[in-house]
Amino acid sequence: MRRVLAEFIEPPRACGYLPERSASLEYRVMAGVGVDELEAMLVRGWRRQGPVYFRPACAGCAECVSIRLPVDRFRPTDSQERALRRSRRFRVVLARPTVDDERLALYAAWHAGRERDRGWDPAPLDAEDYARQFAFPHPAGWELSLRDGDRLVAVTLCDVTPRAWSAIFGFYAPEIARLSPGVAEVLLAVELARERGIPHVYLGYRVAGCASMRYKGGFRPHELLVGLPGPDETPRWMEAG
Repeated sequence: MRRVLAEFIEPPRACGYLPERSASLEYRVMAGVGVDELEAMLVRGWRRQGPVYFRPACAGCAECVSIRLPVDRFRPTDSQERALRRSRRFRVVLARPTVDDERLALYAAWHAGRERDRGWDPAPLDAEDYARQFAFPHPAGWELSLRDGDRLVAVTLCDVTPRAWSAIFGFYAPEIARLSPGVAEVLLAVELARERGIPHVYLGYRVAGCASMRYKGGFRPHELLVGLPGPDETPRWMEAG
C-alpha cells in the first residue's frame, strides 16, 4: 500500500537547464508504490528516482514538458538508425538494477567527461548513493545495459509498466560517445516496448531552450503533455513532430 513519507515544493533555485531562470520541483517521497500507481503518475508528468517522485513546479515557466514516443507510430531518422546499427556490436542485457564497482567506475568516468567537456560540477557517487538513486528496489525498476564482451559500456535505468517504458537516467563509457549510445538506447527501448506491447516510451522532459535536452525533440513523432494534471484529471497529450 502506498505511503507518502514527505511532500513538498522546493524553494526557487538557479535552473540547471536555463541559467537565466529559476526552478522548483514538486517532490513526493513514497513507499509501497505499485506498478499501476507509478504508471498513473508517469502519464501525469511525474518521474521517479529511487523512492523520490518529482515533477516541475516552476513559477512563471513551463519549458520542461513531458515527452513520450508513441511506439506504433515512431519512425527513426537515418542518423538514429545508424546509431542503432552501431550499437549492434554490443550485447544487450535487461536485468534488475544493481550496484557494484563496475557501475560506479563507469558512472565516474562518464561524469568526469561531462565535467571536462561541459563544465559540470563534480558529483561523486558512492555505493550507498548509487543504490538509493538508481538501484532502489521497485517492481517497475529495470536496467538496460550494453556490454562489449564482458565489459560494461553503457547503462540506462528504466521503469517498465504494462503501458509505459520510462527512461530514467543513462551513462556510458566516454570512448563510445562517437557511437551515439544514448540515441541507440532510446531505440532499443522502443524495440523492447514494441515486443511487449507497451504503447509509449517516456523520455522525461524536453527543454527546447537547452542544448543538452533539445535532442529529445528529434525523436518523431512524439507527444507532449499539456500542463500538469492532477490525480483526478484526465491527462491530455498532444502529438508533435
